[in-house]
Amino acid sequence: MRLLIIGGTSFLGRAVAEEALRRGDDVTTFNRGVSGTDVPGVHALRGDRAVEADLAALDLLEVDGVVDTCGFVPRVVGESVRRLRGRAGRYVFVSSMSATSSWPERPTPDGAPGQPCPSDAGPDDGDYGVLKAGCERAVVEAFGEDAATVVRAGLILGPHENVGRLPWWLRRIAKGDEVLAPGDPDIAMQLVDARDLAAFMLDMIATGTGGTFNATGPRGNATMGSWLGDCLAATGSDAALTWVDDQLLLDEGVEPWTELPLWMPPGQGADHAWDADTAAAEAAGLRSRPVADTVRDTWEWLRVGAPSAIAPQHADRPQHGIDPEKERAILDRWHAR
Repeated sequence: MRLLIIGGTSFLGRAVAEEALRRGDDVTTFNRGVSGTDVPGVHALRGDRAVEADLAALDLLEVDGVVDTCGFVPRVVGESVRRLRGRAGRYVFVSSMSATSSWPERPTPDGAPGQPCPSDAGPDDGDYGVLKAGCERAVVEAFGEDAATVVRAGLILGPHENVGRLPWWLRRIAKGDEVLAPGDPDIAMQLVDARDLAAFMLDMIATGTGGTFNATGPRGNATMGSWLGDCLAATGSDAALTWVDDQLLLDEGVEPWTELPLWMPPGQGADHAWDADTAAAEAAGLRSRPVADTVRDTWEWLRVGAPSAIAPQHADRPQHGIDPEKERAILDRWHAR
């Protein structure tokens, strides 16, 4: 199969490239060459998709499918899809649950409508989720519903993660001592491995499957307690988890999601962050490995010297993790309550 990956050097795009090469596909990547190194074996094209002249590199391609892992602005994505219309059999676009009109405030059914956003919107015409919805429309308008596949990704983890969520927890737990564990350990989660998402998207091209899919792990494939337990097991750490009440953490000014990655306390507008219907994706072939395997493999990647593993890919993404002194002060107040 002839494949074009827009992106292809970091995290999910890298997982797509590696899986495609493993399957014996002919893989071309198109990117700026600044987010990571090329996967050995790909045909690398350099260019910035936001620069029209650079898109000329796509004009000679004829491929069976495209996997677009780094589309964020509808107007920019629209230029790419119009260039590739008639040159690619299928266009798979990596979107986000954030594009829907329901997530994370309400349960997200399969096929939930996208937020209002025109397909030619610019970078200042909405937030991340709104613009992702506009990108979806740009792809479907250009390729049609039969040849467009929209993959609304959930929380993605795995080796080469460049956001710093799981890497931060692994490194913190590996240091040992007492670790602040947030909220309720029995909170059910939905996590997906980048490698499983990559395999699913390649299958969609191979089988010619179109549509819009919630692509994340099944409901409850982890809990906050189980996945932090997986971090303890993977690292072999003697750290002790101390579970601290949500309200105390909020009273202490702990920032949900970033200071304690993946912690989202009830009542903060995200009560259904882990409540997306994945039946359609599973029926189409999405399979999720045990979260413990994802945690173990990510630790192995970190252990052997992953470069800049906790650095965010985009300048506007915050660093993850709580300051050690703040963590210690909160634990002391929790014990003294």
